[in-house]
Amino acid sequence: MSAPPTVLVYRDRIVPPSEAQFMRRQYLGFTRLAPVWVGTRTDRGLEALGVQPVILGGPVARALFKLCGRVPGLERLRGLNPRIVHAQFGRGGALALPIARALGVPLVVTFHGGDATKQTHYRRRLIPTLYQRRLPALQREAAAFVCVSDFIRDTLLARGFPAEKLVVLRNGVDLPPEDPASPATEGPPGAHPASADRPSDAASSDPPYLLFVGRLVPKKGLGDLLAALARLGEAAPALMVIGEGPEEATLRAQASDRVRFLGWQDNRAVRRWMRGALALCVPSVTAASGDSEGLPTVAIEAMSEGVPVIGTRHAGIVEAVVDGETGLLVPQADPAALAAAIATLCADPARRHAMGAAGRRRVRADFDAMTQSRKLEDLLLSLAR
Repeated sequence: MSAPPTVLVYRDRIVPPSEAQFMRRQYLGFTRLAPVWVGTRTDRGLEALGVQPVILGGPVARALFKLCGRVPGLERLRGLNPRIVHAQFGRGGALALPIARALGVPLVVTFHGGDATKQTHYRRRLIPTLYQRRLPALQREAAAFVCVSDFIRDTLLARGFPAEKLVVLRNGVDLPPEDPASPATEGPPGAHPASADRPSDAASSDPPYLLFVGRLVPKKGLGDLLAALARLGEAAPALMVIGEGPEEATLRAQASDRVRFLGWQDNRAVRRWMRGALALCVPSVTAASGDSEGLPTVAIEAMSEGVPVIGTRHAGIVEAVVDGETGLLVPQADPAALAAAIATLCADPARRHAMGAAGRRRVRADFDAMTQSRKLEDLLLSLAR
């Protein structure tokens, strides 16, 4: 039996740790196309991604590739029998455009969030960026643009992308066992992260806690969450913060002693932290740069674990979390509303459990990674033909 044809998956940097899991899930269900990752450098998330990528050329060849579109190792890429190129992020699409042209195959680009919303990507400037220079050709030549939410589709449409090429296909998550032994907020000892994975000052005997997972950057809204907890005073539950980023020092200075910064954690550890949480907080906002979420998969992961979500009415969050059913949604940049939502859920275990069960059902129906991956493969094959 002959090997299936390939889809070249282009990500310039393969891959930052924060991307490894949601990138991996996109190709879980592929059986008719074999994904081959292509880029110009590797990053710390490569091991978690679990692939052997093709790295294009040396320093000079890579510079010519980015500046002039001269594709290094073209014969090697042809030998992989590619049927289509799937680029991750808008800039990745601009970089991959010469590859698709040289190979004579279609190009599909997935937009995830800031690549569609950041004003700096689209604002006129004296010396345009590579993305800006290639954007008209990208809009004209790409076969389709995959949008992870309706919000991203609407944003790209407003930026002049052709409506007939915009396809909404939401990211999926890995599903845990269908019938957990008990509710997530009162899970068995095995549901709590083992001592080897948790700091000693956050042992499973600690009181329940809220959880935040994300990069420590302005659009994630952690500052608003810290302000909300300050409003609650002694009534505030503990908060566990998983993530790293440029705002960490500022956020640590704002935080009380009931907030613990745990740094980056792998997906397995994050899931264990979720199972012990009262709720996952996703207080995202639109940053001054325009940077916004696409569809935060961390919210969907928490729902899959039976954990309610306290989030903002921001971007694609409203497409995952059903207000009053799988969590609570409040206006963005509103610490008072966040505090009220936290107090409401902390005081009502029965409601938390009901929301957790509803969230689990919603994820199984609409956000199963295997199902979403097969939809992506169907799309790519339809365009390759």
